[in-house]
Parts: sequence; C-alpha cells; structure tokens
Amino acid sequence: MRTLVHISDLHFGRVDEALLGPLANAIQQAAPDVLAISGDLTQRAREAQFREAADFLRSLPQPQIVVPGNHDVPLYDVLRRFLSPLARFRRHISAEEFPAFVDDEIAVVGLNTARSLTFKGGRINREQVAAVARRFQGLPEAVTRIVVTHHPFDLPAQGDESDLVGRATMAMEAFAGCGVDVFLSGHLHRSHVGDTAQRYRIDGYAALVVQAGTATSTRGRGEANAFNVLRIGREMLELAIWQWQDGPGEFTEVGSHRFRYEVGRGWGAA
Repeated sequence: MRTLVHISDLHFGRVDEALLGPLANAIQQAAPDVLAISGDLTQRAREAQFREAADFLRSLPQPQIVVPGNHDVPLYDVLRRFLSPLARFRRHISAEEFPAFVDDEIAVVGLNTARSLTFKGGRINREQVAAVARRFQGLPEAVTRIVVTHHPFDLPAQGDESDLVGRATMAMEAFAGCGVDVFLSGHLHRSHVGDTAQRYRIDGYAALVVQAGTATSTRGRGEANAFNVLRIGREMLELAIWQWQDGPGEFTEVGSHRFRYEVGRGWGAA
C-alpha cells in the first residue's frame, strides 16, 4: 500500500500564515510516499511569492510532484505572460515538464494545464496526452496510474462547466486507453470526489476524480481549508479529507471514502 498526500491552491501572496506550520505537521503525520501539489502556488506569480512557496515546499516530505496553475502565470506583466509565462515557476519550483514518481505500486505523472491565452481556464493538448501515455506504457497492470493537473476533468454538483480543462473529452479517451486510475486536481477551492463514468461514458472505464480544496489561501469560497490523503492498494483506495479546525488550530480528518476496482467496470464506491 502507498500513501499519497494531495494539496492544492496554496496561493502564496494571500495565505493564512497561521495554517502553514499545522499543515506541514499534518502532512508529516500522514507519512506520504509521494506528495502531489496541483497548482496555484502563488497569487500573482511574483518572484517573492515563488520564493516563499519554494521555501515552504522544502519543509515538506519528498518526493514531490508539482504542477503550475493559472495563478502561476503572470497576469499583469503582459510581456512575461506571453514570452516566458512559467519562467519563475521553472526557476523556483520545478523545471520538469512532466514530473513523475514511479515504483512497483503507483505511477504519478503531472502535467501543466495553465495557458497564457486564458486568465482562468486551462487546456490540455495531444502532445501532453501522448507524453503521459508513453510514461505509463509498459507498466505492470497492477500499478495504479495517477495524473495530476490544476484544472479538473469533472465538477462538483452545480459546478461551472467553463472550469473543466479544455479538450477534456479527447484527453479522457486517450487516458482510458492507457488505464489511468485517478485524476488529482485543484482550481475550484472545493473538496470533491467522483468518477468519470457519468460525464465521459467510455465502455468499461471509470476512473476516480479527486478535487482538493485550498490548503492555505484566505479565499476558501465557503469551505474550510483542506487537503487529501489517499491510501492506495492493489485494487482499493481510501480517500481521507483533512480540514482546518479553528478551535484546536489544526488539520484533522473529517471524512473518508472507500473505492474498489473491478475488472470490466473500473473504480466505484466500495
């Protein structure tokens, strides 16, 4: 069994400083084999904000799979936005185009869905999908395959369809072909878990879609700051949601979901 901690939407430049130490402690307590950070490390992609984010990530367990979000692309610096949109992210956080962690039980690959031409939305292209498929190619069938993006492939109830990653249907068909099991994302500042079967309706395929709330931003959008802990077995997965509790001043587990994999059907509630 492997443990993956999933955090998102840190938003340095607009963080609640009181949460940083307790968050680091809670992540250490979870003892992850790998840490996935699904974008928006900064509020406005400024140099100082990236330095603060990098300092915080260094305090957390390794290895880490980190992808950028739309807030990690400069908004008001137009030249930088179009000429070198991720230069600061690459310099301070990660220079890997497709960061990956692979062992004999899980394979985790991150990809960038942030784009210069849109302020909020995201997009995925065929070259990225093919690169992820190549990374998963040849892995034993029992290895759980996980993709990390900032923008989501599915939405909570009453979600805004414009928040879905662009070209999601194209990507999902290809990811179904290479057996992706779990999609991790952020962006919405809401905790959510579902599966792909209702939206994409691919015969014999249902992957889990796991959304993390914002770990440290002051913009909670009505939900407490939160992160996810995934315990991943051969054909089972348990997702625990940890939320910030003002009273004790700590993150605690507030709920969990169990899922099981069935051949010919995919992932569903256990």
